Amino acid sequence: MFTYTANPARVVFGSGTLSAVPDEVRRLGAGRVLLVAGRSAADAASRTADALGPLLAARFGEPAQHTPVEVTERALAVATEHNVDCVVAIGGGSATGLAKALALRTDLPQIIVPTTYAGSEMTPVVGETENGRKTTRSSPKVLPEVVVYDVDLTLGLPVATSLTSGVNAMAHAVEALYSAQANPVVDRFALEAIRLLASALPRLAADPSDVDARTDALRAAWLSGSCLGSVGMGLHHKLCHTLGGSFSVPHAETHTIVLAHAMAYNAPAAPEAMKRVAEALGAPDAPTGVFDLVASLPVPHSLADLGLEEGDLAKAAEIATATPYPNPRELTRDGIEDVLRQAWAGTRPAPAQGTPPDLRGLTQEVVDSFAATPDPRLRALLTELVRTLHSYVVRTDLTQDEWEYAIGFLTRTGQISSDTRQEFILLSDTLGVSSVVDVLTNSRTPDTTPSAVLGPFYVEGPPETEQGADLGAGLPGTPLWTDIQVTEPDGTPVADAVVDVWQSNEDGFYDVQLPDVDGPVLRARFRTDGEGRLRFWTIVPSAYPIPDDGPVGKMLDAVERHPFRAPHVHFMIAKPGYRTLVTQLFVRGGDYLDSDTVFGVKDGLIVDFAEQSGPAPDGREPWRRLEFTFRISPA
Repeated sequence: MFTYTANPARVVFGSGTLSAVPDEVRRLGAGRVLLVAGRSAADAASRTADALGPLLAARFGEPAQHTPVEVTERALAVATEHNVDCVVAIGGGSATGLAKALALRTDLPQIIVPTTYAGSEMTPVVGETENGRKTTRSSPKVLPEVVVYDVDLTLGLPVATSLTSGVNAMAHAVEALYSAQANPVVDRFALEAIRLLASALPRLAADPSDVDARTDALRAAWLSGSCLGSVGMGLHHKLCHTLGGSFSVPHAETHTIVLAHAMAYNAPAAPEAMKRVAEALGAPDAPTGVFDLVASLPVPHSLADLGLEEGDLAKAAEIATATPYPNPRELTRDGIEDVLRQAWAGTRPAPAQGTPPDLRGLTQEVVDSFAATPDPRLRALLTELVRTLHSYVVRTDLTQDEWEYAIGFLTRTGQISSDTRQEFILLSDTLGVSSVVDVLTNSRTPDTTPSAVLGPFYVEGPPETEQGADLGAGLPGTPLWTDIQVTEPDGTPVADAVVDVWQSNEDGFYDVQLPDVDGPVLRARFRTDGEGRLRFWTIVPSAYPIPDDGPVGKMLDAVERHPFRAPHVHFMIAKPGYRTLVTQLFVRGGDYLDSDTVFGVKDGLIVDFAEQSGPAPDGREPWRRLEFTFRISPA
């Protein structure tokens, strides 16, 4: 059981959305706006003032960090004097905090236009500073009614501010994962925000004009702010509020420095959350992963860099532990002072015991070796393969013995493969890879017949055979009269299409598996007639085991999976100007339809192999009939 409270704010997100502010004011039914913006957002504020026209009643240009009460009182006097009925705040956390403080006192509706990644705009929380102490309170009254995210406004944000406010946003997401109110919905927001920021912040450091990176960071700020607004925070936020409110260190920079150290303190009590954070970061350990990310950015790296005196740490620890608050690990004054000392010195936290070495540098070295590959698709495939393989090895903590066994397994798979036995295809089939590739390649036209895996027993160039031939002549099995048609999706017949057909015999063997068989058996190539039709005799297919005397069979034994395929007939239909269709038709009611060992069965390919009463036209009985229309797509 969990409880989730959705943030009720209306969000407008995109490029150039600042122009939507006047319409949003009218939508709220307001007509006298107080425009709040500091010097950093002066240009955007001027453009908004012009756009508001007669809707603008007053401006206030002095929001301050940590929302001092005396500043709020001055702004409140302006709002009262001009009888405003709405607040529009443009800027970072200072402008947002002031708008919230005004709403707390007046219940005025707010439209927030963030220019940083702080995330406060998505929360019902306001923090105010008075007499050297910063306190926070939560109230639905302070939750903005509208948030307008304009990516363009972040393009001019200084690099250092972009990065520190981005880490500030990441802190909201991290602490949400081990909050006492954590829930699956907020967890999804948090992990996506961490993933986006871990990618976006280094890109912003390298190129502040990267619009895609700016968009990712702003999306992450929205998600992180939603986390902050939905669940309680812990030690990290308490420390940052203490340091900012009592020692006047800058807000976002403090978050940037403290986060890794607060995470390291809580890590023993929140191992699952830390594991998920590490995965989102692509790092072996969450606290050191965050520390290393921050260390790679051009931002302050210690509280000493911010001017905090070492002698203030004991007092800060005392303030931070004076009032109890939810946190996964019990708070002690000595423990918190140690956290602050680590942050003051900028010391890298020790990774959790048992954490594997950080191999990201090695992975990147291998990826970089493909940089000169002329074919961009080949470069992309190799890059993703290396990243995936390295990630798999790290995630599973693969041992030397396991690696050697895997190499031996692949070696044996190659050694047993031949022109008539494709053990690698069999391995791909039984791992479901063949079906995944098949679906991605051939299932993007829903009005055509579903495709299926080729299988390991296809032979190129089967003999061309006249219609009406009997592929099963002289073989044991129930005779099957096959009457099919090939059409386009709209039913237009496809004449002169080449149709390859192959199947196993009644004992479950294909001709290429039988050394005593001379020539093709139950295998042929036909051409459709002028109406797109094809008719021939064969036998009813039966379920059969894939070859299980090799490495793939041993794998199936080890995982206690059966080797059987559901009964089917293979078809390959080709004609110039059309997409080639590789598929199979399965016997309705046949065995293993729900557990086909190569995952090849699709509902649209399960058909009636209908039993017939009385003898066939040539006198044979019992017999069955298969009628089916294949719909293929023009290329």
